[in-house]
Amino acid sequence: MRKISCLLILFLGLLIIVAPFGSNSQNQGLLTMGIKFIDVAQKAGLNFQHFSGSSEKTYILEGMSGGVAWIDYDRDGWLDLYLVNGGLWDELLKGERSISNALYRNNGDGTFTDVTKKAGVENRFWGMGVAASDYDNDGWTDLYVCNYGPNTLYRNNGDGTFTDVTNKAKVGDKRWAVSAAFGDYDSDGHLDLYVTNTVKFDHNQPPPMNCHYRGIIVQCGPLGLVADADILYHNNGDGTFSDVTKKTQVSNVKPSYGLGVVWSDYDNDRDLDLYVANDQMANFLFQNQGDGSFIEVGLMSGAGYSDDGLAQGSMGVDLGDYDHDGLLDIFLTHFADDYNTLYRNLGNGNFRDVSHLSEIAFPSWAFLGWGTGFVDVDNDGWEDLFISNGHLFPQVENYQMGHSFYQRSQLFKNLGNGRFQEFMAGLDEVRLWSSRGAAFADFDNDGDIDIAVNNLDGNPWLLMNEGGNQKAWLSVLLEGVQSNRSGIGTRVTASTSTGNQIREVRGGSSYQSTHDFRVHFGLGTAKMVKTLEVRWPGGSIQKFNQIAANVHYRLKEGGELRKID
Repeated sequence: MRKISCLLILFLGLLIIVAPFGSNSQNQGLLTMGIKFIDVAQKAGLNFQHFSGSSEKTYILEGMSGGVAWIDYDRDGWLDLYLVNGGLWDELLKGERSISNALYRNNGDGTFTDVTKKAGVENRFWGMGVAASDYDNDGWTDLYVCNYGPNTLYRNNGDGTFTDVTNKAKVGDKRWAVSAAFGDYDSDGHLDLYVTNTVKFDHNQPPPMNCHYRGIIVQCGPLGLVADADILYHNNGDGTFSDVTKKTQVSNVKPSYGLGVVWSDYDNDRDLDLYVANDQMANFLFQNQGDGSFIEVGLMSGAGYSDDGLAQGSMGVDLGDYDHDGLLDIFLTHFADDYNTLYRNLGNGNFRDVSHLSEIAFPSWAFLGWGTGFVDVDNDGWEDLFISNGHLFPQVENYQMGHSFYQRSQLFKNLGNGRFQEFMAGLDEVRLWSSRGAAFADFDNDGDIDIAVNNLDGNPWLLMNEGGNQKAWLSVLLEGVQSNRSGIGTRVTASTSTGNQIREVRGGSSYQSTHDFRVHFGLGTAKMVKTLEVRWPGGSIQKFNQIAANVHYRLKEGGELRKID
């Protein structure tokens, strides 16, 4: 009898443990997102080829590129695409370069034209990431490219061309930079710039390929290599920047292997804070003190380590209010054999790791994540999660270990109850690569969000969203006057049938990438937004009522909300 009772208790316990997963699997057949992503890159004319060293990826430098940015560089209302390229090892040793970054102009008919040479944005160095913003407030979006070697700032001339103004602007740091993000941390109307640097690396004397991963000989790093410090530039408003890393006290941390970075007002005090994703080291959360200085609160806030107190291999990062409680939460992608992390913002400066509770932890374990973001792909009013994946070590292909170098991306639907559920949505049908940067934009202006992904040693994906616009939506392009011209740091809150949705305009996030500046809201079956509140970085607030759905709007700071024809 005692044995039967024990077996019954054990059986019931297993039911309790398995029930959530069983119900989730059952729902897989019942729930549909109603969308499908189709890779139309080739059809659209994106003939870009990414290169990054050898196929063996002997050195850490060879596996980290490359970023992608959506920018309307010619202000014609159609989002153009910038793709960062890596380099060739033999050319690096010789000081030569035959490959190029690429800028593709959106023709407005589903196709793109390569305008790289005409625009003058080829880039002379081994490229990593890209941040886009109008740093000089002249109305034209500029590009900052992170490199192994001096970084590059391209100023948009407004005539279809760019000028390399790196030396004039004083932002050509020669350390190995991975990602960057623009943000006006002191609210003076001029965009400042944070750049993540990773390891100190000398291509003339690289570390030998003698490290081990699960018994396999692979490239070395970042552990064992010397970490390099990040840098914060203050925009002087005259076309130049000043290094204020020490002055702002963001240097009061141990140099770490910096990768992803994003500016965001996580504590709702109306100034921009900074989150930095570090590889194999604690992540940084720099809280803006409002006096030109920052305090690092990652450990104290609960957003520096995983739930079990470990530093993870963080790559990409984004913030979004996935549960509509008015507080921005943090999502991070990580190395394989670990889980991606969702930190729920509890308010009062505190976060909680809810990766397992939200059911995103287990499905991410076998993947190595890079580019990412909160994005409402099906316009149901809840932000979903997209992750581009790809292993760092090609050698895993030769062993039966549950890993692949080439990996599919993942899409997790927000169920609106604190949980997420993975859906293929066509992502399992595109050609597999080892993916890196990812950026979101409604490139065809049809009311749903599409995705561009830069693939290591491969061709890019242009994942066109089919079906997302079956539900209602609204988008707003912002233009600052007292605030920075790009509207970076502006917070827009839409009161909808699913609750209050929050969006922030950002000049760099994900991994090495920049999304469309237009804020996009999914509205489900609603025909209008009840209230739209716009909080500008300069402090002014504008409110609009009963805004019609399925419209692209433009708002100039202090002006009226206008439809874009």
